[in-house]
Amino acid sequence: MHRVGMVRVVPIMLGCALAVGGNTLGAQAKATAPFSVVEASIPQMQAALAARRVTSRQLVEQYLVRIATYDQRLHATITVSPRALQEADALDRERAQGQLRGPLHGIPVALKDNIHTADIRTTGGALAFADLVPPYDATLTKNLRDAGAIIIAKAQLTELANWVASGMPGNYNAVNGQGLNPWDARPDPREGLNDGRAVMGTGGSSSGAGTNVSFWAGNVGTETSGSILSPSHANMLVGIKPTVGRISRYGVIPITADQDTPGPMTRTVADAAIMLGAMEGASPDANDAATKVCTPPANRDYTAFLKSDALKGARIGIPRAFFYDTITSGGSSTPRGGLTSAQRTVMTEVIAVLTAQGATIVDPVVIPSISANNADDNLLDWNPCSGLEQARGRDASCSMVLKYGMKRDFNIWIASLGSKAPVTSLTALRQWNIAHQRAGSIKYGQAQLDISDELDVRLDRERYDADRRKDLRLTAAQGIDAVMKSAQLDALLFPGVSSANIAARPGYPSITVPYALLPVTAPASQPFPAGFDPKPAPFGVTFTGGACAEPKLIALAYAFEQATKKRQAPAGFP
Repeated sequence: MHRVGMVRVVPIMLGCALAVGGNTLGAQAKATAPFSVVEASIPQMQAALAARRVTSRQLVEQYLVRIATYDQRLHATITVSPRALQEADALDRERAQGQLRGPLHGIPVALKDNIHTADIRTTGGALAFADLVPPYDATLTKNLRDAGAIIIAKAQLTELANWVASGMPGNYNAVNGQGLNPWDARPDPREGLNDGRAVMGTGGSSSGAGTNVSFWAGNVGTETSGSILSPSHANMLVGIKPTVGRISRYGVIPITADQDTPGPMTRTVADAAIMLGAMEGASPDANDAATKVCTPPANRDYTAFLKSDALKGARIGIPRAFFYDTITSGGSSTPRGGLTSAQRTVMTEVIAVLTAQGATIVDPVVIPSISANNADDNLLDWNPCSGLEQARGRDASCSMVLKYGMKRDFNIWIASLGSKAPVTSLTALRQWNIAHQRAGSIKYGQAQLDISDELDVRLDRERYDADRRKDLRLTAAQGIDAVMKSAQLDALLFPGVSSANIAARPGYPSITVPYALLPVTAPASQPFPAGFDPKPAPFGVTFTGGACAEPKLIALAYAFEQATKKRQAPAGFP
């Protein structure tokens, strides 16, 4: 159950009414309107705080009321911080004394519940960790608090970032049940799918629902392959999946250090840029060697790149094969990929917007590993191993990087908990889950944990190294790096979040931006029952680049956002 205390609602009044042009009543109504957190941006909140139109305590109280009112419909929150109001009071006192910690001073944000907070439980959604209060904060948690953020809650996630069971629905975990999407917050009614799962996908393993309906200003997700971009896309949010190492992973429950990264999920590009800078360390983290990869911008200020004319002269590549159009390549004799008619219409509009804003559109560009005829050189024939059908001995045609990384890095994380660790290893977790099946520990099994735990980190190292080399060859050297260099691009433009896989394996950055709502059509094999009409689903676009390209991608995404301004809030959560 959510830990939400009693909340006192305090009216938040603006300044005194002024008579302007004889319209005293109109001016008074406007002047006394309460400041609302609904769809409020971080700069708007900071301006209201600076003008003393609102306090951080009042922001927290409004958010707590919204959580208490709406979260029973969404399951977007696992734990609410019992110290949020106390922290807000302290930050209000600092502000009154002229002391501001940073760009998030007094702003409430949420963390995905696989990110350590030493004062709030961190469950990962797993029953074995339901009472775990870690012995240390994640580095990014400390950085956010140093910037003045209030950690108001721990957000819903797919259990252990979706590396438990191959058949587990997105945004389900044993601690908090099934998370739903505010755009269609109903369970799936179709036979075989009517186990409580969402009728509209929530995307990835992070939750964007709470940010979507203003439970907090923004939230931190984590991604191994798509779990920042996808839930942002599914909730009409902006999501930045940073270069691996841009944000420290110390204190984040892992899948694999090769691909894991935290990143911000917000309602605007500006908010995402502010959060990204606050999450990043001023210097490399001694606990995460990857933080040496990228150099932070001056003062870790990504807002310096928020330029509405940034598309002018930018070279944007359109990777048509597979991502826009079907293609027959590699080991397949039938076409793969492509867009629906509605998606194609949207992307035509998007490209027209970019052109009107002065971008040079390079269309098409060819990604060698997508178009390669030899299966060994084709990324579409080289997917991550998943499920019991690709267990040890049956996994020659898939990449073992994720399942190997889970065995290696999960055990390192468990050891870091010391005496607070509820279990001592991945093997012990699997055994605990089996012993607690009647309590709901593994409703959908634990095939992903099984195929990881059967590996031997030492004996399987040579195979892992070979698979990692192939991952990088197909996604970087013969993938994103090749096309960016050959076409001299600033970014690649992908429909939806279709770049997640090719960008995730080399650890490259992407940013997704909302654009449209499109009709949902069920496949003929699983039609919706008569009388059930699915609601339209969000659809956006993603800008992807090479390592450490966040400044450029933020600039392009911001210019596109300002030219379109398509973000809207879902109905039913006023």
